[in-house]
Amino acid sequence: MIETFVRDFARLIVSHPEAIVVERRSLGENFDEIVIYAHKEDAGKLIGKEGRMINALKTVIGGCKAKDGISYRVNVQTLEEPKG
Repeated sequence: MIETFVRDFARLIVSHPEAIVVERRSLGENFDEIVIYAHKEDAGKLIGKEGRMINALKTVIGGCKAKDGISYRVNVQTLEEPKG
C-alpha cells in the first residue's frame, strides 16, 4: 500500500512519470526503507526547495507507523535510463 501511494504521488510531480519505480526494503524489525528511483531531471522536483516536498512525503508516510507499527526511511535515487 505504501509503495503504491508513493509511486502515484511521485508520478504526479515529475516530468517523466514512466521512469518512477518504488522499492521497499526491510532493514530490520519494524524498519523499512522506501527508495524512489526517478529520472535524473526529476530528482530535484521530488526533493523540493529546501527538502520541503520529500519532508511532506515523509510526514504522510510517518502517519502509517501508527497503523502498521513500521518506521520508514525514504530515499530518492536517480536513473540514467528508466528501470524495469
